[in-house]
Amino acid sequence: MSPEEHMDNELKLEWGRRITGDLYNRWPKDENGELIEPVFLTHCSNLGLNDEMLVNLLEAYSIPCIRQYPNDGDFGRLILGVCGTGVDIYIPKTMYEDAVNLSEGNAEYEEL
Repeated sequence: MSPEEHMDNELKLEWGRRITGDLYNRWPKDENGELIEPVFLTHCSNLGLNDEMLVNLLEAYSIPCIRQYPNDGDFGRLILGVCGTGVDIYIPKTMYEDAVNLSEGNAEYEEL
């Protein structure tokens, strides 16, 4: 296999961009193929990047997250870059217990 063919088969990394439909594809589905209901996990302030750290922690453990900016938060985020009202984080109902344990630091780790 030539180096060009090998590079075509490798994962292509992209910085600063979300792939459209990625969250939909990662969100768990029930036995009928329907999306699992999202449930509220927590409300985070945008100041200090608490929301980004929590979302990245959850996604590192394959727990997909939906961020919802209450009130006019989407507008503030667009214009100012931050949402003054904070962000609500939702996760799949079936992953709620794991997400709470991770977010509170109570997760049990399996030693390798």
